[in-house]
Amino acid sequence: MKNPENISKVARLQPDYMGFIFYKKTPRHFDAEIPEIPSKIKKTGVFVNEAIDVILEKVKKHDLNAIQLHGEESAAFCAELKILFTQTPVEIIKVFSANDDFDFKLLKDFENVIDYFLFDTKGKNKGGNGITFNWEILKNYPSNRPFFLSGGIGPQEVEEIKELQTYFLKKGKDNLLYAIDVNSKFEDQPGQKNIENLEGFLKEFN
Repeated sequence: MKNPENISKVARLQPDYMGFIFYKKTPRHFDAEIPEIPSKIKKTGVFVNEAIDVILEKVKKHDLNAIQLHGEESAAFCAELKILFTQTPVEIIKVFSANDDFDFKLLKDFENVIDYFLFDTKGKNKGGNGITFNWEILKNYPSNRPFFLSGGIGPQEVEEIKELQTYFLKKGKDNLLYAIDVNSKFEDQPGQKNIENLEGFLKEFN
């Protein structure tokens, strides 16, 4: 999210999370004040290989409820943040770029120091590539840690998402696919969401 008016309009749709990108090398870079939005919406700061003190400053300034780490942050880095967030709970979402050769063993060291994993499409950009990866690989997901599904998700992926939900439900793991992260396929321009398209997408899951 980027434009205050657009932020307020999206907030009326009551998403569970709303993302604000504090990575300067993207047209979606957020450098403004977040307008007042319902407290049930978790304000999420997106960072890429950022210093801990900068993350803490943004968390305090914008009263963030979650952070999404989209770079090469280590498990030790996440563990340090988790300790710092003990008094003021802030969810930690660690992003992994996935393709057909993704090694799920990479997740092991992060298991106990993050709240959620997020799987995005491996591409030339740090997110926002606008393409999906092969979700079939998620059927080999070895963890019990819930995850966000991201990467080029648009209205045309609704049935595939429901199929993946059904797969985990049949396995008795219906809580694993925790959230759907949508972005570029719902934008009129970077950071500017199309409200009508978002409304239609949400109705598919209600």
